[in-house]
This record gives sequence, structure tokens and C-alpha cells, in this order.
Amino acid sequence: MVAGVRGREGRIRVGCLLSLLVAVAAVYYSMDAVRVYFRYWQIKDEMRSVARLAAGLDDATIQRRLRSKAEALDLPASAQRFTIRRLARPREIRISMSYDDTVIWPFYQYTFHFKPEVRSPL
Repeated sequence: MVAGVRGREGRIRVGCLLSLLVAVAAVYYSMDAVRVYFRYWQIKDEMRSVARLAAGLDDATIQRRLRSKAEALDLPASAQRFTIRRLARPREIRISMSYDDTVIWPFYQYTFHFKPEVRSPL
């Protein structure tokens, strides 16, 4: 009777171990996607900050600050092309850009397309 119980316990432990292994692999490989989104949120936050200060900054300074942030975040080269538009009516500034970021997993590759845009009154 004791041998039968051990057999079942062993199977449960192997199943639990496999479930744990799958969960750990999913977390490990999803970290690349999390990093991609985290960088997107950081560049968008910088765009918001600069847009709030835009009344006192010229476009060249805004471009320089945003490019340096994109470079610091190690974003692709296409992410360093920002479009800055100052509108008279409504009196606001719009800052936008677009870029693609690719995540490579074993046997799979996915490209995320980002197009952040911020608006702020002047």
C-alpha cells in the first residue's frame, strides 16, 4: 500500500514541477516584451514633460532633449525622429513619433509598432 502512495505522490510532484517550469519560462521570455513597453512608457512620459514646458522652449531644444532620452533608452534609430507642431487654434503643441521594436524569442519573432503622440496647451 505504501508503494502505491509513493507512486502517486511522485507523479504529482513531476506534474507540479512541469507546471512550475512552464510558468518560469513564460515569465522569463515575457520580460523582453515588458522591457519594450516600459521603454515606450518612459519616452512617452518624457514627451509629456517636454510638451508641458514647450511654451518656454524652442523646437530645437525639444528635439535635442527627446533625442537624448531616446538614445539613453536605447530605442531604435527611427525613434529619434520627432514631429513637433505648434498650432494657433487651439493654441497647443503636438509631439509625435513612430517606431518599431522587435522581440526575438526562440522559434518566434514579434514586432511591436508604437506611435506615441502627446498634446499640451501653450
